[in-house]
Amino acid sequence: METIVLGGGCFWCVEGAILGLKGVSKVIPGYSGGHIDNPTYEQVCSKNSGHAEVIEVTF
Repeated sequence: METIVLGGGCFWCVEGAILGLKGVSKVIPGYSGGHIDNPTYEQVCSKNSGHAEVIEVTF
């Protein structure tokens, strides 16, 4: 198994598309970068935390 972290806008939309691909065993949404420890979804969406929405894909 291999793992990659991808950013592509809203992770809820990307997660659904990636889960349907052959060979993908797991998708975990989360945040990358930023300057706030353990940000909330609202903080990330405000675009003031510096974070990007990402998914970790295991395939």
